[in-house]
Amino acid sequence: MSTVLEARGLKRDYHIAGGLFSPTKTVHAVKGVSFSVDRGQTLAIVGESGCGKSTLARMLTLIDAPTAGSLHIDGQPMDVAKGVTSDMRRKVQIVFQNPYGSLNPRQKVGDVLTEPLLLNTDLSASQRREKAMAMLVKVGLGPEHFNRYPHMFSGGQRQRIAIARALMLNPSLLVLDEPVSALDLSVQAQILNLLADLQDELGLTYVFISHDLSVVRYIADKVMVMYYGEVVEYGTRDEVFAAPSHDYTKKLFASTPRADIESIRARMAARGAPAA
Repeated sequence: MSTVLEARGLKRDYHIAGGLFSPTKTVHAVKGVSFSVDRGQTLAIVGESGCGKSTLARMLTLIDAPTAGSLHIDGQPMDVAKGVTSDMRRKVQIVFQNPYGSLNPRQKVGDVLTEPLLLNTDLSASQRREKAMAMLVKVGLGPEHFNRYPHMFSGGQRQRIAIARALMLNPSLLVLDEPVSALDLSVQAQILNLLADLQDELGLTYVFISHDLSVVRYIADKVMVMYYGEVVEYGTRDEVFAAPSHDYTKKLFASTPRADIESIRARMAARGAPAA
């Protein structure tokens, strides 16, 4: 099995200008993170707000250059400081958390999907349209949606469109930044099943960023837990969930309510409420 993503010692610092009598401060957002993801696998990055996972996502998607460290995708070095080529951009795409804000409300769905092809390929207009139509079907929509605007769709449908757009250039890596947290529970399940089906069909590689451990347990092959910019736990899903070794991971897992009926009854009994 080949390695799609390899990060070694990634760091990201931010310098905050001080006031008249205070010096410039340096915030170490990501502190020497290393990991790898094999083709067709899913790495879930877990942590509370401010742990550095979104900063890491910006480096993985070539938005920000790391302060130090190296990043390789398909064995190719991604040196953002020297400039990002179209070939580098095609290797990694991102799906954002909010399907309402990630789509241009003035663009029809067909334009949303064909624009990456227009900017990055030599395909003709008819070829771009044909590929976009096929992708709509692949994500559970239909050709009839091609000429509609984003406001005409539900949140789950918009996220399907966002996923379709991310796949138009056949990326090696898809970064999913809290892709279901803004959706209802039933819709979350549909999108997660879609992602799993697409991964099986297309051999996709995912980096899945989330704070929802139930979602992580469903979709991840590997889990990486971050705390104040550092990796404190890294292993297979079963290893991390069965026997977390770091105190922060244990507290994180303990603070997540279990949804099975016995756990719910136990919590209600502890609160003095009658159990159903």
